Amino acid sequence: MLDYSARSSDDLKNRLINKGYKENIVESVIIRLEELHLVDDEQYARSVIRSCVSRLLGERATRIELQKKGVSSTVACSTLQEAREDGVFEEAAWELGRKLSLKLKSLDDNVKRRRFFSAGARKGHDLNTLNEVYYALFKS
Repeated sequence: MLDYSARSSDDLKNRLINKGYKENIVESVIIRLEELHLVDDEQYARSVIRSCVSRLLGERATRIELQKKGVSSTVACSTLQEAREDGVFEEAAWELGRKLSLKLKSLDDNVKRRRFFSAGARKGHDLNTLNEVYYALFKS
């Protein structure tokens, strides 16, 4: 199971239990895998965040993705905080704005505004960041 793709410890635990292994054995195996650094939830969360940012997702959508992947809320909060402090979500919003400004340049201002904010909301970006990007790129 470790060969297929990286997984969170909770996801791995659930998969092993669903395959019929006893819960106490699964928990001891996961503890051992964590000791050997074969399962590392923080590293896994960082890789999920990198993947989300490469798809230009914002913090809200990334948090949902981490929940779907079985990352604990404490690990998710700490890694999201690190990413926020590094400015990766803000940079993703700016990149989304740059791409859309080129794509939408021939359209009416109201259409540009509607499409940009819709795309930003779908991708889970903060409204304040979207406003900043919009006024910098579309109103200049």
